Amino acid sequence: MRTPFTPRLLALAAAVLAVLLAGCNTSAAPAAAAPRPAAVAVVTLQARPLTLTSELPGRTASTVVAEVRPQVGGIVRERLFTEGADVKAGQLLYRIDPASFQAAHDSARAALAKAQANLETLRPKASRYRELAEIKAVSQQDTDDAQASLKEAEAEVASARAALESAAINLAYTRVTAPVSGRIGRSAVTPGALVTAGQSSALATIQQMDPIYVDLTQASADALRLKRAFEAGQIRRGGQGQAAVKLILEDGSAYAREGRLQFADITVNEGTGTVALRAVFPNPKGELLPGMYVRAVIDEGVTDTALLVPQRAVSRNARGEATALVVGEGNTVSQRVLAVGRPVGDSWLVTSGLAAGERVIVEGSQKARPGAVVAPVAVDAKLAGNSPADGKPGV
Repeated sequence: MRTPFTPRLLALAAAVLAVLLAGCNTSAAPAAAAPRPAAVAVVTLQARPLTLTSELPGRTASTVVAEVRPQVGGIVRERLFTEGADVKAGQLLYRIDPASFQAAHDSARAALAKAQANLETLRPKASRYRELAEIKAVSQQDTDDAQASLKEAEAEVASARAALESAAINLAYTRVTAPVSGRIGRSAVTPGALVTAGQSSALATIQQMDPIYVDLTQASADALRLKRAFEAGQIRRGGQGQAAVKLILEDGSAYAREGRLQFADITVNEGTGTVALRAVFPNPKGELLPGMYVRAVIDEGVTDTALLVPQRAVSRNARGEATALVVGEGNTVSQRVLAVGRPVGDSWLVTSGLAAGERVIVEGSQKARPGAVVAPVAVDAKLAGNSPADGKPGV
């Protein structure tokens, strides 16, 4: 009796037949294909001139600040200016009651006239005594007394004339005028107020705002680094004269006019470790007001061989060092340790570790390992996140 083929037996037979057939075809099967190199995007580094800039915080300040104070005391009778307006040097601002000073001036004038009249009587007398003394008509003592009286009268005239000039000055001080041209602020007094000579509080303040100062601070370490770079020839001055400065206002907009760096202080602030800088900007329209917070972009210099590497191509190793993957001969990947400087846009300024003409991986680094062979695909540096041509630090 024949044994029926159950489903289990049929499956077993099919498996045996598959093994036999596989064994027969083993010698004829082609070898497995080798894996293809991973495709990576690379940027070829090129050295190019780069203007280095730094962005520093600062505040605007008036070039001239003059506080208007009274030189004599009295009651303010008039205020003769509009608060917030432009005034000219010598313009009348306040009028102080001149009555007492006018009286003192008149009294000094009368005293001078009296002294001059006395002098006029003594001068001919002294002259006559001198002539009589020559012929021995008067004693020498009388002649000496006449000469002494003449000199005393001359001194009294000089004293009276000085007193008159002093009284005239005090009378003129009742007219309080602008010491400089500029924009005047609010008045601290009103008509009817009593003011005194040399008082501590100013009647008003005049400020010159065209041009205007911008006071900045820079870390002393950055200033030292720049100095060494200049001395080593790595950076050169971008032009003759003072460094150009641009302003970014409080609302983020750029100020239309360019300024110049006037000076850098020679003393480092011990508390903050910073150096004070001052720039000067034209301000014909009065857009910049004293005390405004601004950011200044200063041209520090120009390097002719700047190497910029996209930030996406740079990573950090376990020691915190900046590294990048480079595709070398035979499309073999190697890892480089870099010395990076400042950020420039979306790139790093590399000072060592790479050279012009080398290819740096910007995409696909997760598929590339040092020693592996890759298939590099060149991409545009701008598309890879390279920075603009200026050296403005990235934010």
